[in-house]
Amino acid sequence: MGYSVKLKVPGYLDFLGLYSEKILTFPEYHTKKTGMNRYLAPAILKDLKRKIILLSGPRQVGKTTLSKMLVSDFDYLNFDNPENRLALLERSWDRSKELIVFDELHKLQKWKLWLKGIYDTESIPPALMVTGSARLDTYRKAGDSLAGRFFPFRLHPLDIKEIIQFDFAINQTSDQILERLLLTGGFPEPFLENNLRFYKRWKRTHLDIIIRQDLLDLENIRQITALETLIQLLRKRVGSPISYRSLAEDLQCSDKTIKHWLTVLENMYVIFKIRPYHHNIARSLLKAPKYYFYDIGQVLGDNGIKLENLTACALLKEVHRQQDCFGEELDLSYIRDREKREIDFLITREQIPEMAVEVKWADDSPNRNFSLLKKHFPGIKKIQLIKELTREKTYPDGLELRRAASWLAKLQL
Repeated sequence: MGYSVKLKVPGYLDFLGLYSEKILTFPEYHTKKTGMNRYLAPAILKDLKRKIILLSGPRQVGKTTLSKMLVSDFDYLNFDNPENRLALLERSWDRSKELIVFDELHKLQKWKLWLKGIYDTESIPPALMVTGSARLDTYRKAGDSLAGRFFPFRLHPLDIKEIIQFDFAINQTSDQILERLLLTGGFPEPFLENNLRFYKRWKRTHLDIIIRQDLLDLENIRQITALETLIQLLRKRVGSPISYRSLAEDLQCSDKTIKHWLTVLENMYVIFKIRPYHHNIARSLLKAPKYYFYDIGQVLGDNGIKLENLTACALLKEVHRQQDCFGEELDLSYIRDREKREIDFLITREQIPEMAVEVKWADDSPNRNFSLLKKHFPGIKKIQLIKELTREKTYPDGLELRRAASWLAKLQL
């Protein structure tokens, strides 16, 4: 439950209810509103009848909670629990249940071959679902033992669209939700706790667990202090093209080491990478990428940078939803030319540019960099998102100026 903090706080914090005395936490909310599901639930329920479901995503994003909400008749086994571990080794779960959930299964040696054997000999039903964070996702990419036997899903933190569409009952407008996300991030527990002090404490422990427990278990990386410094450097460079050489000089290590650490942080869902668009895919891989955080609260910068990170999270979430649920070939990148003119985001479908998005906090003058699109992508949709916008506008060249909160609440690619 939330608690009262008797301090003088900025008016907008009080307005957002960030010091409310009665707040529903994530588990309590789900207990009282059992009909509510996360945005991936409908697609997962449909696919459970056909394939093994591998559900990955950041730590504490709600994977286990979602898996337990899909059906009422399930058996849940967590490899970290000694009793459950024995049941897994003996294969003695309750096959009369509608769904079997295996959590932390990646800690079982040769888990993919083990799971393949279960699927090939027993098939479905009961439905099989494996949940895990970065490590599960890393292992899923590493081999093909389960090829043709599973559908992958990536669960993201909450965003404006999901909060409104799935009725989280917080009684706030899209603008208020945006403000709240900028302050508490979109991870379910701190967002629903809705307490700034709680979020600051949660944020510290959340990242500490990833770095000092998950990281050591996954990669056996011993330079923890250097990795923590890398994260601090990235927090200040959100939305800017990253130079591997510059980071390597700052941390006194090799470019190769920096690239490896960044890949590890990506695999663990701490950060995600957006590459610059180029019609030649091989060349795009050589260009400087930009990095964003899944936890918006990690960003160190002004409101405009935080809004850009929030928009990046929402766009990537929708891209992954379209990929995982419908098999769409979508990608998220950004545009930057030799003169360093830049547009924040570019959505491509089957490698064809479809939509360009620029993010501003309060500047309602059309961004001149959209002129980059005239020659090469004359029919592309152009959106300029603005947090503080008095009146929405459209121009003869197709450019749309939209309120950020309203547009993100209805985001559809």
